[in-house]
Amino acid sequence: MKSLYLASGSPRRRELLTQIGVPFTAISADIDETPQPDESPSAYVERLARGKAEAGRLRVSSDEAFCVLGADTAVVLDGKILGKPLDEAEACAMLKLLSGREHEVLTAIAVLDGQRCESQVVRSQVLFRPIADAEAAAYWASGEPRDKAGGYGIQGLGAVFVAGLSGSYSAVVGLPLCETAELLGHFGIPCWQTLNAR
Repeated sequence: MKSLYLASGSPRRRELLTQIGVPFTAISADIDETPQPDESPSAYVERLARGKAEAGRLRVSSDEAFCVLGADTAVVLDGKILGKPLDEAEACAMLKLLSGREHEVLTAIAVLDGQRCESQVVRSQVLFRPIADAEAAAYWASGEPRDKAGGYGIQGLGAVFVAGLSGSYSAVVGLPLCETAELLGHFGIPCWQTLNAR
């Protein structure tokens, strides 16, 4: 069976991949994440997922058969990508924009081996309840929003803002498990391997 490398520094993605029983080795894959002119949010996240997988492949020095999984998540409001906040002012401004509204979360996944690369973009809709300025400031002070797309983490303290979700919860966290399992299956990497090892 092929070994799998996860080209991501995200602890959330590591936890999610572990959750479905897929053994992997995490590697870093730093790429330029600057959006290209006139690039749609969907094309952007897919390009980054593929780019991370490719950057990860270049870091692996192995003669064994292996695959690399890359992923990228973007929070999109009114067609614009809300990235990771640089400071408290930007984080609070993002939450003010999201407050009481529905936004889209796009997560792209890409798997490649030496011969081919397959990718997919998963769309989810998240509805926020109204957020008071004091809440936004307190949330920033918790430290959680600093490395999160859109300035919030649905799997953490930010869950209190979420009034509704349509789509994939795990995709909003950072790795759509249903689609990831299916894509890995195309490359001969089954889920639930840790169950079989017991």
